[in-house]
Amino acid sequence: MKKTLLFLLSFAAVMATYAAGRDLQLKEVVNGTFSPKGFSSIHPMNDGEHFAKMSSDRTMVLCHSFKTGEVTDTIFNIKTARGCNFRRIDGFIFSPDEARMLIQTRTNRIYRRSFTAEYYVFSRKNNKMHPLSENGAQQEPIFSPDGTMIAFARNNNLFLVKLLFGNSESQITTDGKYGEIINGLPDWVYEEEFATSRSFDFSADSKMLAYIRYDESKVMSYDMPMYIPSTGESNNEYDDYKKPYSYKYPVAGAQNSVVTVHSFDIKNRVTRKLNLPIDSTYYIPRIEFTQDPEFLAVITLNRHQNQMDIIQANPLSGICKRILREESPEYINETTYQELTFYKNHFVMQSERDGYNHLYLYTIGGNLVKQLTKGAYDVNGFIGWDEKKNHFYYSSNEGNPTQSAVYRIDNKNKKSRITQEEGTNSATFSTGLKYFVNTYQNLTTPPVVTLNDNNGKRLATLLDNKELKEKLTEINMGQKEIFTFTTEDGVKLYGWMIKPSDFDPNKKYPVIMHQYSGPYSQKVKDSWAIGQYGGGLFESYMASNGFIMVSVDGRGTAGRGTKFGKCTYMSLGIYESKDQVQAAKYLGSLPYVDKDNIAIWGWSFGGYNTLMAMSEGTPVFKAGVAIAAPTDWRFYDTVYTERYMRTPKENKEGYDKGSAIVNVNKLHGNLLLIHGTADDNVHFRNMTRYIHALTQAGKQFSTAIYPDSNHSIYFGSNTRRQMFEMITNFFFDNLKSKR
Repeated sequence: MKKTLLFLLSFAAVMATYAAGRDLQLKEVVNGTFSPKGFSSIHPMNDGEHFAKMSSDRTMVLCHSFKTGEVTDTIFNIKTARGCNFRRIDGFIFSPDEARMLIQTRTNRIYRRSFTAEYYVFSRKNNKMHPLSENGAQQEPIFSPDGTMIAFARNNNLFLVKLLFGNSESQITTDGKYGEIINGLPDWVYEEEFATSRSFDFSADSKMLAYIRYDESKVMSYDMPMYIPSTGESNNEYDDYKKPYSYKYPVAGAQNSVVTVHSFDIKNRVTRKLNLPIDSTYYIPRIEFTQDPEFLAVITLNRHQNQMDIIQANPLSGICKRILREESPEYINETTYQELTFYKNHFVMQSERDGYNHLYLYTIGGNLVKQLTKGAYDVNGFIGWDEKKNHFYYSSNEGNPTQSAVYRIDNKNKKSRITQEEGTNSATFSTGLKYFVNTYQNLTTPPVVTLNDNNGKRLATLLDNKELKEKLTEINMGQKEIFTFTTEDGVKLYGWMIKPSDFDPNKKYPVIMHQYSGPYSQKVKDSWAIGQYGGGLFESYMASNGFIMVSVDGRGTAGRGTKFGKCTYMSLGIYESKDQVQAAKYLGSLPYVDKDNIAIWGWSFGGYNTLMAMSEGTPVFKAGVAIAAPTDWRFYDTVYTERYMRTPKENKEGYDKGSAIVNVNKLHGNLLLIHGTADDNVHFRNMTRYIHALTQAGKQFSTAIYPDSNHSIYFGSNTRRQMFEMITNFFFDNLKSKR
């Protein structure tokens, strides 16, 4: 009896302390008050014992020990470098021998991955730097393997700087022209959908440069009116009458850029076009020189993206031959060509050919040596191969699709898990694979960064976010959990849920569902990064206002093999929306959920699926918010849309069934539409065409339009805060909560 009383008193004390915390404020969520500290990108150095990293104030590049994490040297310092005339750096690139560095400054973003910057060549020996070029900003500079040259792009052309010849600059291509010809840089759709920003490479002997040439002259243009003066408000009433921004954007079924591969003989200044065995409709998502200077690996995809070839191209003769073909009944997953890793005599490739994403080892000539991983789980990424020991390192979600861990397969084919923490693990290994920096997190643990040896033994803790943990004890954070349920179709789905900190199972709460749902995406993870702002912070704010916040990954998402991930092929929006409806029905069956007050929202594909779920035909959603939403796949780009849907001519029925515009008459619930007028990804016309359809269908709705904002809707210092205030007010007004 005394023990029971003591326990009750202790529990009451703990709950009283917990209840004494305060609720989050929305401005704290948006401005990052409770964001975790991060560990900026590291660069493993050649010796295998150290890594380089920018200082937190971005004024230095520091050398750290992989054994201890301690700073062992200052590689670059703005205050002491001779010839330095700037105050901070945006990035750095080592030469192959690490004797020189490119220092990136004055960066200007273009699209998602592309940017221009002013680069400086820094010599570590004499602590001196000079501009890479004085003829304008540069893009994507790279050192030659021998470290004596740097190639870069500017204004759609390629240039070469020879460091041993007085830093002389020469122009390699001359036909580059905006909107017509691009040399060595991807066009918009390649950059966005093939996740690339550079399309040129040096041969291993530094004698050749290969590049992709994009002819986008016949690709349709898209014009975006611009409204806000770039220099702020003006007294001249005509100064803010800006010209529209125009760029090439191929929509589904339309003409793409015609791509060709060329080699440039640096000594003889001869350019050759390689004789690739493809026609003008093919994609070339990657080129990469192997360690053999006469072997340029050219990766090609047919327009349906269900056939990938690795082609061995000789940059001197121009002769090409196919060494491997990968095919899929649906489409080739991007990781297959994005994460190809070449070694001297072999390469490692990821493939879903057995129903799950696994690793395969090939000879450099394209002959299969063996399948490295196998089982009912997906490999998340290949890390590296220790050729001397014949050890392979990778990460996978084996055992739990919401988690990830790092594994090793040794020379006897024995598999070992080398990260033991349950949750999400992400590793960066040293050169030679002797050490690794691991970032670990789970639902309740902010990122913890540790140094480890390749057996997983922890050597040091670099970052533990202890300060954030202490700050969060003052806050009434919501109760987080991962749950599963089975749909009426017999499909098991995973979700996370955040309940109010003072959750009462005898009450009924309104529910807000947040999802993305796009092909091979994953929002339900055992990770601190869940939710709109990470840490479940926005969701905890809403939970403190009386809501239960939920996210469910439906069919078509990642981590559960191809049967689950590719079932949406040719019919985007059908299974995804049904599964959100099923999730709402399941939640409505719970005793503590008010089934008449459930809402859904999402961004981009999540916004699209919000519209589709609210138009599925089952009236389970009282309200929804769709941000930057595609409304008909005929308006979206070729590469992404056709990968999953083929062309509108080939799949009219799929495009119609998956169109929010076509299904507008079935829309139920109160709707808020949000879009930026300068969205280069999901064009503003998606919203305007949908509004027209809503109007003709007699549907009422609310809108918010953000001038000159792109897909992220960040333009303007107060935009994000105002937008989320509006979103929360919309939910407060449309759902019953304690507010």
